[in-house]
Amino acid sequence: MVFLTRVSGLYRWSVTEMGNTARILLRSSKFMVGIFIIIAIILTIIIYPLINTGNPTEMKALAYQPPSKDMVLGSDNFGRDVLLELVYGTRNSLLVGILAGVIATAIGIIIGLLAGYAGGITDDLLTALTNIFLVIPQIVILILITVSLKQRSLVISAVIIGLTTWPWTARSVRAQTSSLRNREHVNIAKISGYNTSKIIVSEILPYIASYIAMAFILQIGSGIIIEATLSMLGLGPYNTITLGIMLQWSILFEAPAAGAWWAFIPVCLSVAFITFSLYLMNSGMDEIFNPKIRS
Repeated sequence: MVFLTRVSGLYRWSVTEMGNTARILLRSSKFMVGIFIIIAIILTIIIYPLINTGNPTEMKALAYQPPSKDMVLGSDNFGRDVLLELVYGTRNSLLVGILAGVIATAIGIIIGLLAGYAGGITDDLLTALTNIFLVIPQIVILILITVSLKQRSLVISAVIIGLTTWPWTARSVRAQTSSLRNREHVNIAKISGYNTSKIIVSEILPYIASYIAMAFILQIGSGIIIEATLSMLGLGPYNTITLGIMLQWSILFEAPAAGAWWAFIPVCLSVAFITFSLYLMNSGMDEIFNPKIRS
């Protein structure tokens, strides 16, 4: 009976808090601007391929043809429609960022919760593992892993990024969990006979959900930037289009020297808009959930 009562109370608390949080977020100008940009980008990559059903890898013109009525953003070094490539590249980069964000956040949550709640030698071992990943430059690990692979796809690239970008999420979750594990409501749950998994799920996770959401948003942006970096180095996925691969093509085939600004500036702006909108969303949430800067 105690368990049912506590779970029911937790459920009512969660629904109420989610409603209050949603109303507060809607009043945050930073969050609203960020989410508006993201929604606009998502709608574009969904709707435009329905309007322009062409193949983004099809050669339709000569290399570096300037923008025209037929091709709004001109052609790239292969004579392909840059706008159509940009839409598909943005979609694929977002997929990589989201998948990498899910993997990195999930690993960070698991390790952070275990280390923060268990304490003792478990905390020491998991913290040592996290510090090892933090000490070694991430780009070095990514390059070594990527170079050793014979095939690279969007999923493989996302998995590699996710497996190497979790440490700072784990540290943040561990710090929050450590501050919660001796709180009164957690001690009451222990006395009530809750096992460790139930305590973590019902007594700790609801209190750090906002931090996890912010970490996930930042992980998506990080995944997109890392994919672009690897692709520009020639270590991106094969036989597909991403924003990073489009930048690699523009560098290899000297688009700046040819004056073909349409082959790389729109791509840079896409990366900037996506990451900037995610930053705005995170900043808006931080102003609400962080008591030190809450207005």
